[in-house]
Amino acid sequence: MEDNPKQGIQMLADRVLVQIPRADGERKSRAGILIPATAQVARRLAWAEVVAVGPHVRAVKPADQVLFNPEDRFEVEVQGDDYLILRERDIHAVASERVAGGTGLYL
Repeated sequence: MEDNPKQGIQMLADRVLVQIPRADGERKSRAGILIPATAQVARRLAWAEVVAVGPHVRAVKPADQVLFNPEDRFEVEVQGDDYLILRERDIHAVASERVAGGTGLYL
């Protein structure tokens, strides 16, 4: 049987495909304390980069950074890379150069 050629992925409905940066392992507190990747912080939201969006997604575009609850997700592996699938309604904030106004905070 022949190998399948690479297939493109199209997200459906209100789904958003994101990838968490690999650097999101260990992190430092403002005081400089190193927090290991294995430490769990209750109800901590996470940032990820949008890779693809479904046709019914209105406020998010590929390359945006989105803030979401890591518990509201589905994990998937595509060609050796790990991604998350979210619903647009589960995204709490969007960070992008195209977003005007905002909070005055920057990533």
